[in-house]
Amino acid sequence: MCTRRRGLVLATIASWTLSTLAHGQESPAAPRSPQRVAVEAAIRQAVEEMRFGDGLEVADRRIAAGPLLADLYEERGFAPVWGVGDDESILRAVEASVEDGLDPEDYHRSALRAMQRRLRDPAVRTPTALAGYDLLLSDAVARRVYHLEFGKVSARDLDPHWNMTREIDDLEPVVILQQIVAADSAESAILAHRPPHAIYRRGLVALARYRRIRDEGGWEPVPDGPKLELGATGPRVTALRARLAATGDLPRGDEGGAFDSGLEQAVERFQARHGLEADGVAGKGTLAELNVPVDARIDQIRVNLERARWVLHDLSGDFLLVDIAGFELRLFRDDQIVWTTRVQVGRPFRATPVFRSRIRYLDFNPTWTIPPGILHKDTLPAVQRDPTYLSERNIRVIDGDGNEVSSSAVDWSRYPAAPFPYRLVQDPGPSNALGLVKFMFPNEHLVFLHDTPSRGLFDRTERAFSSGCIRVEQPFELARLLLNDPQEWSAEAITGVVDSRETRTVLLPEPEPVILLYWTVDLVQEGRVGFKRDLYARDAPLLEALSEDFALHARP
Repeated sequence: MCTRRRGLVLATIASWTLSTLAHGQESPAAPRSPQRVAVEAAIRQAVEEMRFGDGLEVADRRIAAGPLLADLYEERGFAPVWGVGDDESILRAVEASVEDGLDPEDYHRSALRAMQRRLRDPAVRTPTALAGYDLLLSDAVARRVYHLEFGKVSARDLDPHWNMTREIDDLEPVVILQQIVAADSAESAILAHRPPHAIYRRGLVALARYRRIRDEGGWEPVPDGPKLELGATGPRVTALRARLAATGDLPRGDEGGAFDSGLEQAVERFQARHGLEADGVAGKGTLAELNVPVDARIDQIRVNLERARWVLHDLSGDFLLVDIAGFELRLFRDDQIVWTTRVQVGRPFRATPVFRSRIRYLDFNPTWTIPPGILHKDTLPAVQRDPTYLSERNIRVIDGDGNEVSSSAVDWSRYPAAPFPYRLVQDPGPSNALGLVKFMFPNEHLVFLHDTPSRGLFDRTERAFSSGCIRVEQPFELARLLLNDPQEWSAEAITGVVDSRETRTVLLPEPEPVILLYWTVDLVQEGRVGFKRDLYARDAPLLEALSEDFALHARP
């Protein structure tokens, strides 16, 4: 068995062990025409350039998968790979990259179409031209499949802490190419490498839908002015109706200049899809979302399809998913959402990171050792301003030997300029920053899920209040679901442990996968596209990278 990590680039696929490919290959005993011999000689020369030279260009297009193609053609005795009709099937798959929010030119579309037209002229069908066409088709397939499997943009280039590298298990990587070469339809075999998850399929549908909206004229912005609500009249209400009709929040043909109950319900639907308070009033925030151009929404979907290609091949089974931009936690069982709760995430300047881990245990009535970042940025300056800060919050000072030190014995004026030789530990209780339970999973960010005394903040529509950790609205119910033992860990039993005020660590029966992801488009519900605010301004860098010309990336 061979595995391939996301970090492998097309240039390193040369290590694949290629088996003989039957499709399009003649029997050793079959006579070979002079042209076939000449084409094979041209392919041999091209392989030598890929193997020992500075790479190969065909029709002014660089062959990116040179080492892979060199192995492929060597194993075939330098015979062409593609048979009659394969080129058109491959080109259909190239054209379909638009549906994925990708650029067909990354897969040689114009060069292949031009070569296809020229090769209709017998005078142009030289062995060198035929060999080049076969090689360029193979490179297009390798590029297209690789982007569908791993994405065009390197996630680690945008986030050095990215830890969701992926492996393909139980399948020799060369089998991927064998299946495409041998398939009745190269197009179908290539597109089969799209992420199989329903979220990706819904993303394709959403992208096509918003492109249709654009092609039909998109929408005009609602003019600036005071908020629009029930009873309002005038041309701005008419513009609001047209805008909501464009995205299906209001039925087409429901016209008029009066803000009635039907329009109020349409505004509520739009607000719910955009993470706004669904009060039916088109105020400043709602108008801002209404006036986002359709091209921007198309780009937003494209960006999230790329994120989907990074993770959705392996996102299955039982797991917890933290939707950072959506301020939600979702529990999946057998790929189905069985429970959801609201969460609070990190403020933009202390953003919650994206990563994967496994929850291993719970702490009821936890203590909280203030982490270095919060200690130096928040706590030590606060203690200097207010000597009672620690006592009011039940925070003790602990020295290097584990002994408690009176806060009055510490010269706080020295810090945070000097190294701080103590630990600050908050005792268990309702005022503890972690609340009454925390969920622990190993990670380099010192981030975890936990309860919080700041309960009122869950009622806010946008919930970015923490220092990076994830505050859970219903932590005891989450504990019950994860412990999954109705006899020993019923809701009543959990309440009893919490009421004891004693710190208790409980291992989970099985570590629970937890994935923290950043999505600015919500495709969880069939037929509903939700858009979220780009809380951490992460969409623009990804869109820029996605729109660049094809390039090989060092993918660890």
